[in-house]
Amino acid sequence: MKRLVISSLCLLFCFNLFSQKELRIKSVKVSPLIPVYMPALIDSTDVDKKTFEHKDLLKTTVNFDNVVQSKDLLKADTAGVFVLPFAPYDPKIPYRDKAIQLLSFSIDADRYCKATLSVTSTDMMEIYVNNKMEKNKEVKDDSLSKANSTQVDITLEPRRYDIVIKRLASVKNLDESKMKISLTPAKKDSSAQFSITTNALRRVSINDILEGNRLSSGSVSPSGNYFLVGTTNTLLGGKSVSVMELREMNSNKPLYRFASDVNPRWTPMKDQLTYSRPGLTDKVKDLYLLDAASLEEKRIAENIKFDSYQMSPDGRFLLIQIREEIPADKGDLKRTLSPSDRSGAFRGRSSVYLYDLATKTEQRITFGRTNTFLEDISLDSRKALLSAREETITERPFNKQTFYELDLLTLSVDTLFTEAFVSSAQYSPDAKQLLVIGSGEAFGGAGLNIKVGQTSSTYDNLAFIMDKKSKNVQPVTKNFNPNITGAYWSIYDKLIYFSVEDKDRTAVYVYDTNAKTFKKLNLPEDMIRRFQPAEKAPVALYQGEGTNNSYRLYGYDLKTEKSVLLADPFQKQLSELDLSKVTDWNFTSSDGTTIEGRYYLPPGFDPQKKYPMIVYYYGGTSPTPRTFESTYPLQVYAALGYVVYTLQPSGTTGFGQEFAARHVNAWGEKTADEIILGTQLFYREHNFVDSTKIGCIGASYGGFMTQFLQTKTNIFAAAVSHGGISNITSYWGEGYWGYSYSGGASAGSYPWNNPQLYTEQSPLFHADKINTPLLLLHGGADTNVPIGESIQMFNALRILGKTVEFITVDGENHAIYSYQKRIDWNKTIYAWFARWLKNQPEWWQAMYPER
Repeated sequence: MKRLVISSLCLLFCFNLFSQKELRIKSVKVSPLIPVYMPALIDSTDVDKKTFEHKDLLKTTVNFDNVVQSKDLLKADTAGVFVLPFAPYDPKIPYRDKAIQLLSFSIDADRYCKATLSVTSTDMMEIYVNNKMEKNKEVKDDSLSKANSTQVDITLEPRRYDIVIKRLASVKNLDESKMKISLTPAKKDSSAQFSITTNALRRVSINDILEGNRLSSGSVSPSGNYFLVGTTNTLLGGKSVSVMELREMNSNKPLYRFASDVNPRWTPMKDQLTYSRPGLTDKVKDLYLLDAASLEEKRIAENIKFDSYQMSPDGRFLLIQIREEIPADKGDLKRTLSPSDRSGAFRGRSSVYLYDLATKTEQRITFGRTNTFLEDISLDSRKALLSAREETITERPFNKQTFYELDLLTLSVDTLFTEAFVSSAQYSPDAKQLLVIGSGEAFGGAGLNIKVGQTSSTYDNLAFIMDKKSKNVQPVTKNFNPNITGAYWSIYDKLIYFSVEDKDRTAVYVYDTNAKTFKKLNLPEDMIRRFQPAEKAPVALYQGEGTNNSYRLYGYDLKTEKSVLLADPFQKQLSELDLSKVTDWNFTSSDGTTIEGRYYLPPGFDPQKKYPMIVYYYGGTSPTPRTFESTYPLQVYAALGYVVYTLQPSGTTGFGQEFAARHVNAWGEKTADEIILGTQLFYREHNFVDSTKIGCIGASYGGFMTQFLQTKTNIFAAAVSHGGISNITSYWGEGYWGYSYSGGASAGSYPWNNPQLYTEQSPLFHADKINTPLLLLHGGADTNVPIGESIQMFNALRILGKTVEFITVDGENHAIYSYQKRIDWNKTIYAWFARWLKNQPEWWQAMYPER
């Protein structure tokens, strides 16, 4: 029987859904035959006194890309038998009579289940599941009827499983070369549905969010002729490999690759890079300079100590930050100096030093117990802008900053201003003005644009321009709705480039200080970060991400307003993913406010079907961004077969001051009603949603919202709260930043002067109203929202006889970052929703069996 090989320009898709005893695999991808041969036998045995046999040829390392990238398909006959090609024979090389061939297909299951993969082959072979060798066969059989089946038991989750069979082919002789492959579900999983495919396109999984080669950094040289690009490749298992390259802008040609432990940065006004390497001891470092044009390297400082540094624009000196610690108490008893002392960073005090690169001398230029930070250096290198930060624990926001100008020649100091609601400042190009970033209450509320009775959100930032001489302050973004997250006053064109939260996107706006006008840059991504104009050219560099792609690196021409893609390291992996369609959907709340949101449809969406739905929210000021990579990856939820809806309720930044101010002293009031109304309107408008199978999930303040929502509604069939606040009072007092966060979220309200807020808005005080099955997740080392917040709610619901589960993640803080723990934590969420939204408890029971 002749083999049947189908070669095509694109991979054919073989899709079979079944709920029966056995499924025969009818089509596989095949690699070319890769000749292998017996080694030269210098001795008859090796160091283990073993002889070399034909079966050892299977150990030959072969790249699986040979089959992954193959376009050849091999089809089984009507009996499910694959007729396999023989190895080529060359009489001139009689000892090369064997070849390795790879056969491949993929399995997708619609749920957690178990199945047995059976491979019957006349040839010796190895069976791999997701690149791991599971079983092998070390004998050659004359015919398929004489061959025993090799079986692999597989536990399947709803994701892609790649199967590769590595067989050892012989030259044509009287023996057959055949194979049969089948998949049989476990008896209890007979209702599971599987798809068998040779198509590389697959559903996205949590591994795609954690693994792969991704953009990590990028920066442009002062002339715009060169740029740095950093990538990090995270491998299966969590190990990461980072690379930093220097490239030419016009050609994108790599010029230099830095060691993984080197972190280069551009010097001001010159196409040169500085970076440090370890010095003679662990406490000191050497500093190097690399010229981008000549690639000549020289050491410019030896054995200096610093925590951070900035080179002066004229290249003559460094301004160095050095941190010192207030001595700790001796013995086993420790005195707490301040609420902030619990975090471990409070006792650190930063000072500024000047290091002269010519004379190699270091001079301290600030002294004292007050934290002092370098904000900026004037373009003429004569002045330094410094800030001194002091705690003011009796008055929100519990600290204030004084901004100073230091003459670097005379060390004379000029106090510019003191403000509690300012976060940063920088010089204008001529150093006559300051660009200041702060919240609405800064400068006596000069920039406020809220309703009477509201308190400005300290998480909604404005931009101010202060004249140094007159101290006059212009609130330039008073009537500008986006939230300022970064700013750069360009030396080249004197324009200000604002990075902003613009609703659920991040964008860049240009502000003309003369015309007093804003212009949004037309950039081809929803989420823009690290927009950096060159100092001496109309060129910029930025990173962009969207709901359906990872971050990419772009160059931008400020004159033509054109973007050029420079690096997309995740592109290959992204091309394999069948991602969800994302659609905007808004509704009008009871007070007439438009509440914006979006939804994700499962791949292969059928509008005639009914799907379970997951609602995701935050509510604690920031919008849920349009990102592909996320701690809560909405694309992955959709890939698991859910419609996913997310929204931006009242209190969210990026929608204007008044909208953001709704967060203050609310703690779920209005926000919860909008989430409930939005969910109801969504399923009423979209017939493909099963209104009886809706789940909800949120973390941190979103975890609080999860708990609070269940006290107000029964529309959810399952709920997940990660690191959520159950008792606002205990969170306020126990969290490392509970009191300071509450300084914004509960401005002016404390347990002693507004107990109603702290009790009525706390889910714990309404635990008896919760009827939704609730999963509480918490990092065991959470310092932001202490684990007691989940413990309290768990205890209450257990006493009340309600359905609740409590899972802690050992050693993790507020977010879960450890590779394997993050995978297991995500699977816990998936299993919980499968249990309650799909009536599939098997995954949960496998992870958390009854004890």
